[in-house]
Amino acid sequence: MTKSNKWTKASSPPSTPSPIPKPPSVADPQRMLRRPLLVASLGNPPPLYKNTLHSAGHTLLSSLQQYLSYPPFAKSRPHGNGLFSSGNDITLWQSPTLMNVSGPAVATAWKTFLRDLPNEDRTRAKLVVVHDELESPLGKIKLKVGGSARGHNGLKSCVSSLGGMAFSRIGVGIGRPESRESRDVANYVLKKMSVVEVQKVIKGVEEVVEILMKMQEE
Repeated sequence: MTKSNKWTKASSPPSTPSPIPKPPSVADPQRMLRRPLLVASLGNPPPLYKNTLHSAGHTLLSSLQQYLSYPPFAKSRPHGNGLFSSGNDITLWQSPTLMNVSGPAVATAWKTFLRDLPNEDRTRAKLVVVHDELESPLGKIKLKVGGSARGHNGLKSCVSSLGGMAFSRIGVGIGRPESRESRDVANYVLKKMSVVEVQKVIKGVEEVVEILMKMQEE
């Protein structure tokens, strides 16, 4: 009997937003020794900041939860009071704090994630942080491992709280205003996305899945 593919999308379509791309076909993942991943999104807390440009990481992670047919997000006190959903070898987690002070909650979630893993998996586990990327076009997905936070206060907070530990970053582009004035930039990133803009952000979910699968196979 052929083993089922954990990455195959369930037949029923997600509720919102729509449409969600169909997962790529892959070799039987059950034959692979998969690396455990904690995928943590940064942003500002809903409902006030839901689907703002600065919370594009949350928007993309919510789309990923639907794409993978994971359980609904639920608040988890052991994971820093963030929203938590887990399945297969990937755990999804949304930061509950304001962007600029994300680090302590991310560090708590990471510590709990490692604690709950079997001993043999702890050294192989990876933290992946999903965040908005001001310098990239809307919806563009960019992978980076370690390095400078490039002025992103949420990433700066994570670097500080994690004690300089290297972690992978998936940036989702949000564009930027013509003005470089800090007030104009702040107003821009706190702007609610239109339906079209949300669709451009969640369109990157397929590329994110491919990135995560490659990480698991490394």
